[in-house]
Amino acid sequence: MDKYKKGDVVKARITAIEKYGAFASLDDEYSGLIHISEITDKFVKNITDFVEIGDIINVKVLDASKNKNQLKLSAKEVNGDLYKNKKSHIKETVFGFYLLKSALPNWIREKMEEINKKS
Repeated sequence: MDKYKKGDVVKARITAIEKYGAFASLDDEYSGLIHISEITDKFVKNITDFVEIGDIINVKVLDASKNKNQLKLSAKEVNGDLYKNKKSHIKETVFGFYLLKSALPNWIREKMEEINKKS
C-alpha cells in the first residue's frame, strides 16, 4: 500500500453517508472513511450539512491500511468551511415585533377581565 501515504492530501468523492461518518472513494482501488470528528472542527449534528453524496473534496490521509486498501481520512485539516446547510435562516420582516406589540394591549385587557371575573 504505497500509493497513498499518511499525510498525503488528495481529492475524494463522497460515496455514502452514515451517522458516524462519510465514505469516500479516491480511485477504483482505494476508499476511506471520514469519521464525523474529522469533517470539521464545528459541531456536526448532520453530516449532510457539510458534505453530500457525489461531492468531491480534498482530504488528508490520516492512516493507511496496508492490506485492505482502506484509508482513514480527514476533511477538516485541508478544507475551509464545508458548511452547506440549505435551510434558510429566519428572515426579519418589515413588521418585526410590531404585530406582537400591537396585540399586547388587547391580550393584557382580556387577561385582566378574566382575572376580575374570578375574584
